Amino acid sequence: MGHEGKSGEKSRREFLAGSMGAIAAAKLGSKLMRIDSGEGALSAAAKGAASSASRGLAPTAASRLLAPTAASPHRIIIDTDPGVDDALAILLALRSPELQVEAITPVAGNVPLEFTLPNALKLVEIAGRTDVPVAAGARHPLVRRLITGEHVHGNNGLAGVDFPEPKIKPVAETATEIIRRIVRANPGEISIVAVGPLTNVALALRADPDLAGKLRSIVIMGGSLSGGNVTPAAEFNLYVDPEAARIVFDAGVPLTMVGLDVTRKVLFTEDRLKVMETAKNPSGVAAGRIMRATLERLNRGPHPMIEAMHDPLTVANLIDPGILTLKDYYVEVETEGEFTAGQTLGYSYAPARGSAPMATAEKQDGTGVLATDADFKANTKVAVEVDPERFFKLLLGRLTA
Repeated sequence: MGHEGKSGEKSRREFLAGSMGAIAAAKLGSKLMRIDSGEGALSAAAKGAASSASRGLAPTAASRLLAPTAASPHRIIIDTDPGVDDALAILLALRSPELQVEAITPVAGNVPLEFTLPNALKLVEIAGRTDVPVAAGARHPLVRRLITGEHVHGNNGLAGVDFPEPKIKPVAETATEIIRRIVRANPGEISIVAVGPLTNVALALRADPDLAGKLRSIVIMGGSLSGGNVTPAAEFNLYVDPEAARIVFDAGVPLTMVGLDVTRKVLFTEDRLKVMETAKNPSGVAAGRIMRATLERLNRGPHPMIEAMHDPLTVANLIDPGILTLKDYYVEVETEGEFTAGQTLGYSYAPARGSAPMATAEKQDGTGVLATDADFKANTKVAVEVDPERFFKLLLGRLTA
């Protein structure tokens, strides 16, 4: 699996015993990306007003599907590359009182950062949630050239829909800095919901090795145990930055992977769009415009496509954990394959076996076994089943309320 057997590096078996995943980090060196950004956070008064307004959802049957409980909301940072489905995921999170969005950290992915950053700012304005800070993240993957997805997300990431330029600015902190600050100030309380390439998250973990122990969890949209969507092996987010994904999966943080195994089963059809287009609130209207343009574009040409709700599903399961069924796996991320970089390999039981060692290797045990029954340990909860109707009832209910 790439780095085993090199002098001074920890083995995968050592990771299974509790290592933080220094293998990938050692290879990546000290390359760190900082992004110029604008003004600081808004005033406390503005935050309070926007937060109060955001809670004023109409008490319809749909919006009462999951009424707020007495429990404190789940505090999250959304790491994202908006992106059509990212946009719906952000709007869903901002309209759900079960979640408290502490920050949004755009990263290059579906489109370059020059679009994902203003898109995030536009979305918090549309949602009336300018209290949520937006911090610019990485412009490119850790060690690879950026591959984007305009063929799905349009030239601007929002299906080509032109929304007004944002009036607010990103905060002065970078994504790495704001993630570290918020998590360190609230140990054990913050989950990162990462629905884009994992570059920002990996940079934060690499810059601050103690951060992993202070996170509540990391929930990612990415990966697949049943084949990819950008190559036969890899899902897009992990394909864009497999080295970052390796760091995240190796960090020892409680990790949930919502991959193509389930997101391919939540398809946004014309009938669902018609329901969304009944929305009267700004978030729902914007979501309807984005999805109308998306479906029209994907239906052109000789090979029509249907958009899957990858990122909204990831957010929705934090609101209603009954939407997904999770199973424990030990997941490895392929970083070395000529045709398979970004592939996720899931082991549900021992032995966890990698490629056979090369005959010319200086040191080998002759088996390629990464873990035996004695030291096998799952590192990821993988979504394996989904209730599509339950998901769409929540998504459409929240965005049209």
